[in-house]
This record gives sequence, C-alpha cells and structure tokens, in this order.
Amino acid sequence: MKKKSMLDLHRVSAEEFKAVEKIPVAVVLDDVRSEMNVGSVFRTADAFVIEHIALCGITGKPPSHEIHKTALGAEDSVSWSYHASALAAVQQLRQEGYTICSIEQVHGSVSLEQFTIEPGKKYALVFGNEVKGVSQAVVDSSDCCIEIPQHGTKHSLNIACSAAIVMWHFFSAITK
Repeated sequence: MKKKSMLDLHRVSAEEFKAVEKIPVAVVLDDVRSEMNVGSVFRTADAFVIEHIALCGITGKPPSHEIHKTALGAEDSVSWSYHASALAAVQQLRQEGYTICSIEQVHGSVSLEQFTIEPGKKYALVFGNEVKGVSQAVVDSSDCCIEIPQHGTKHSLNIACSAAIVMWHFFSAITK
C-alpha cells in the first residue's frame, strides 16, 4: 500500500470549507486550560464538519501559537466565538434550538453508545476543564449528560481525546 498524497486527499481550502454543509453540532469548551487541547478540538471539529466552537471562560482563543501548533490552521476554517462563561454559551445555544449535552461522569448519565442521536436535531456538546470537568452549573443546565465508557484504571480521558471520540460518534451517526 502507498500512502496518499495531499492531492489524493482532495482537501478543500479554509474558505471553501466555510461553504461546506456542517453537521448540526456545536462544541462548547468550559474553562479548558491547555491551548494544545483547544487546538486539537479545532482540528477534530474541522475533520468532522462541526458547525461551531464556543470558547468559554479561561479557554484560550485564536490567534495563539500554542493553538496553531495542534490545530494546524483549523482555527481559521472552523467557526468560533468567545463567551465569558460556558453557562452563558449554553443558554444562548438553547435559545437557538440546541439540545445541551454535557460530556461528564454524573449520576444518571447516558453511556455514549446508548445515546440516541435524533435526525434533524441540533446538539451542543460541552467538554470541561482538564481537572474539574464541566462546571456543576452547566451540568445542572444540561438536557442530558453523556459518559464515555471506560474500563481501565484511570477515571477520565484527556479532553481532546474525549472530544474526538464524541464528535466522531455524532458525525458517524448523522452522516450515515
């Protein structure tokens, strides 16, 4: 097997990407400390044609050298906005018709593989701080909480890994 070249991949430009139809999913980053994690989320959001990223609280925002190191330009293709708090962002998204889904380990959460993604529905996926997770106020304001099943010794995944798993799950369900 031969690796594909950039020409073989038929990638669109950042400008062309803006016109591509997106899946009805927004991502909310609630006080994510690491700009490298933020950049990874941008890059994954680009790969899975996510509508928008809401950067909240202490979450870094472009332009940033650290974000660019992992986003590799996806910060220029994916739509984003800044909000002083994740709670304000989810309240705005709810008004816009999004179902708010915090990705968090809580009593009563739904396991990712058991979560039913409804056609035509808009979803906002909230990912939290590397240490504290999604804030309790945002969890309380969520329509549901989704948990990624894990069976190892650690109790959580890196936020960039969690975001990639969940975005891919939504992308694959919506585009099939």
